[in-house]
Amino acid sequence: MSRILVVDDEADIVSLIERYALREGYEVETASDGLEAVEACKNTDYDCIVMDVMMPEVDGFSAVKKIHAVRDIPVIMLSAKGTEFDKLFGFEVGVDDYVTKPFSPKELMARINVVIKRHAAAAADNPTVTGHTGDEGRYMDFGGIRIDTLGHNVYVDDKKTDLTSKEYSILLYLMKNRGIVLTRDQILNEVWGYDYFGEDRIVDAQMKLLRGKLGSCRDRIQTIRGTGYKFED
Repeated sequence: MSRILVVDDEADIVSLIERYALREGYEVETASDGLEAVEACKNTDYDCIVMDVMMPEVDGFSAVKKIHAVRDIPVIMLSAKGTEFDKLFGFEVGVDDYVTKPFSPKELMARINVVIKRHAAAAADNPTVTGHTGDEGRYMDFGGIRIDTLGHNVYVDDKKTDLTSKEYSILLYLMKNRGIVLTRDQILNEVWGYDYFGEDRIVDAQMKLLRGKLGSCRDRIQTIRGTGYKFED
């Protein structure tokens, strides 16, 4: 049974999410602020966290940073703040999804389910490697960018750059399909793992962050107006 942590200072919202989550078969624990969430994660490895942004003691964004410093737990950010800046900042700190209030509890359950499955699949695809003696097939090098597919590290002009899991997945998908135009829907389905319920501008927001971290190689990712993106080496 998957265990989720619901973090919000509004008791009615916590109760609503908990009720729907229990119906879906999840084990649910709750916290009323970011500080409680951080402390809870020190002792428990949750399968997913639903985190509000504006809370007393420690806000949601700060809590995510503290949690990710000790545990790799996927986070769905829940907030009344739905501007592009807020979403970009959320993705920058490493959240997996961003849901704005008011929200559909059924839609949130679907997102939780997909995030948990995707995180489990990623962990299965990247097990701890022991006894590895060769690097054949480990690295992808194109246009000044190198990806270490086992270590999930990215190097730009031989310098390591820190990408979030989403940014890494997008870059890997683009490089594997270099020279091919990928639509926003294709990127959503590949990286997010489902038909995204919201606007496809989430792809543009993530792409903006990714390009910013690629420095001199940012132009390797080309925007195809009205369609999507393409990696050119």
